[in-house]
Amino acid sequence: MIDRKPVEVSWFAALCDDDYEFLGVPNADLASSWPHCRDITLTADRNGFDNILLPSGYALGIDSVSFAAGVAPLVDQMQLLLAVRMGEMWLPQLARQIATIDQMLGGRLTINIISSDIPGESLESAPRYQRTREWMQVLRSLLNGESIDFHGEFVDLQLDAPRARTVSGQSPPFYFGGFSPAAKDVAAEFADVFLTWPDTVASVGDTVAEMQTLAEGYQRELKYGLRAHVIVRETEAEAVEAANRLVSQLDDEVGREIRNRSLDTQSAGVARQNELREAAGDDWFVEPNLWTGVGRARSGAGAAIVGDPDQVVAKLHAYQDVGVDAFILSGYTHQAECDLVAEHVLPKLEHAPINWWA
Repeated sequence: MIDRKPVEVSWFAALCDDDYEFLGVPNADLASSWPHCRDITLTADRNGFDNILLPSGYALGIDSVSFAAGVAPLVDQMQLLLAVRMGEMWLPQLARQIATIDQMLGGRLTINIISSDIPGESLESAPRYQRTREWMQVLRSLLNGESIDFHGEFVDLQLDAPRARTVSGQSPPFYFGGFSPAAKDVAAEFADVFLTWPDTVASVGDTVAEMQTLAEGYQRELKYGLRAHVIVRETEAEAVEAANRLVSQLDDEVGREIRNRSLDTQSAGVARQNELREAAGDDWFVEPNLWTGVGRARSGAGAAIVGDPDQVVAKLHAYQDVGVDAFILSGYTHQAECDLVAEHVLPKLEHAPINWWA
């Protein structure tokens, strides 16, 4: 029997207009809004998830920082994983916002660093990741309560230490993903959790091994997270039927338009998701229980773990065995699938929030 450490299991709050009964068919009741995304978040909290990702997108949905501040007093036990786009806000302001929300949560805030283009501006990959590197470095210093004397290509700032502090007095952990060489180098130096999108188990293991080597070059150790969709039902046949139903009304041209909405459609990570889908069979499965059909109408994470409870848990364990420490899961509709995963999967997983400051 394999002795596995507890894994962090998170859900997804769908702030970016990514909730459907039928993929690619808009439903006003499922559009990104305060009440809808609040209900998803509170359902995940009630169901015992460890964390929840609050995604960020200018053209898609509501603001993640404002939402986090609004929902923080309503969440009883779960962490929040707040997505923030590097370069979008003034750094001292962002640091105060993060520290304040962390206080509202009693120290349960985590940060998802986003490095894609900011609205109205486009940068090549190298300068964009240089901006992300500088922002991550200075943001962490501010959140650690340090004064700033930094003069870089994108950040030029001299500032006394902020009065607003997190509960721990330290920066919340940074979750960050990217597949270009520049992104991986930034992650190796400044991230706490390297996030990858769904892929074959072997490929995820290769990514973990590569990032371990890169982090060692900075004398650091990372943890590793996997962002994936889930479709779980009592039997495999029912799960496959649910997957096929999800895409049963999808028009391929509409799916293409949805994939092209995001600011990161040209990223290396998106390219890999496209490759994965192209390698799948006619049933959209690229390996057992890994279904790429959901990627027909998503620009980001483009595959789902599909199966009965034991199959889904076995797949998660397989990823865990190649180095994954945290999962960020989602499903359609997000509130209904949250209940199903809580019923069928969570009881079979040893899970807990990562105890960062122990």
